[in-house]
Amino acid sequence: MDTSSLRLGRRALLASGGALAAVGASLPARARVGTRARIVILGAGAAGLAAAARLSQRLEGAEITLVDSRREHLYQPGFTLVAAGLRRPDYVVGRTADYIPPGVRWIEERAAVIDPDARRVTTASGQLVHYDFLIVATGLELDYAAIEGMDVSRIGRDGLGSVYAGPEAAAATWRAMSEFADRGGVALFGRPSTEMKCAGAPIKYAFLTDDTLRRRGNRGRAELVYNSHNRVLFSVPIVSEKVRMLFRDRAIRVNHEHELAAIDLGAKIATYRTPTGLVPMKYDFINVVPPMRAPEVVRRSPLAWQSGPFAADGWVEVDRATLRHRRYREVFALGDVAGVPKGKTAASVKWQVPVAVDHLVADIAGTTSAEAYNGYTSCPLITRVGRAMLVEFDYDDNLVPSFPGVIAPLEELWVTWMMKEVGLKPTYLAMLRGLA
Repeated sequence: MDTSSLRLGRRALLASGGALAAVGASLPARARVGTRARIVILGAGAAGLAAAARLSQRLEGAEITLVDSRREHLYQPGFTLVAAGLRRPDYVVGRTADYIPPGVRWIEERAAVIDPDARRVTTASGQLVHYDFLIVATGLELDYAAIEGMDVSRIGRDGLGSVYAGPEAAAATWRAMSEFADRGGVALFGRPSTEMKCAGAPIKYAFLTDDTLRRRGNRGRAELVYNSHNRVLFSVPIVSEKVRMLFRDRAIRVNHEHELAAIDLGAKIATYRTPTGLVPMKYDFINVVPPMRAPEVVRRSPLAWQSGPFAADGWVEVDRATLRHRRYREVFALGDVAGVPKGKTAASVKWQVPVAVDHLVADIAGTTSAEAYNGYTSCPLITRVGRAMLVEFDYDDNLVPSFPGVIAPLEELWVTWMMKEVGLKPTYLAMLRGLA
């Protein structure tokens, strides 16, 4: 190993460790704002819990209510590690109750109807919940049914993988990929044309499959194919070019403008929608990434975009800088469900929540906020076990590295891998508690 790179790696890890340690400390104390405002948060995922924690810290006397039926909290950035055989499924599973701040009421039901004109939410049991401010943080919906022939219950069998479907599905995907790495054959990867969470994950999994084959001495027995839904591999041009070169170096073949339309699980044939018609492909292993859209309760509400690129899948119509709804000023949207050009990652949530909360608190205090979200998102892009690139960018596709001069964003580094595998989860959990 190159010792200079090792020294750099250790210095960088110390730098990142310092940053991670800092987020564990309490944020600077700010005077709390007294209010009797009723604030309802839909969704107790990363965005909903982080918003509840921040609002609890900033407000005195507010009535804050979380609406979500999920008792398990899933650490979704860890799904790829489970699907790589590096972590057990329980590594990504926690209890929602453990992250709800004192004084915040939790209604353990799903929201059934949102009526922003009446400023109320109806739960699945018919309970009416009135609000003065609403934060929509419901996450998104995996639409496996949009792929003809897909059966989620068969993930892990007959070469079928799908990392997104949950912890057990991620573990089952690892078993299917591992069996493929022992046998060889044809493996297919790709992503849908809809907006999606962690858009780098399908690329990571292609790299991890390549790495697993090489570690077992079977790379020569396998053909890996990445089917891109459009004409690039990543939304940021310079990153797309880097991925193209890495795919070329590792002999991962690329097809552009191929989107999975149907799958025959028995015959192991995937059929792709292309500009020239449907194209069938035989496979021995496939990682299926489903189309993603806003949950039905949001799609059917007046909060969804009425026109434009985010309308078809029902994403919430918010201003991209403030996360405030463009027609209902007392409504904000955070995380996956927000209809903004980037931001469907936990890293985005970390930067979105303080902005929206600051605007909401300013409304209550009768002031204004100058806080703005610039579209920051981050992707620790794993390229093999023990190496990753820390890709950070904004709405304008500018690279915005957190450690300039220390961690080069387009270099495969051990320290970036360590941040992903070791450092990210403590930071994530601190974010849920409003400390990061």
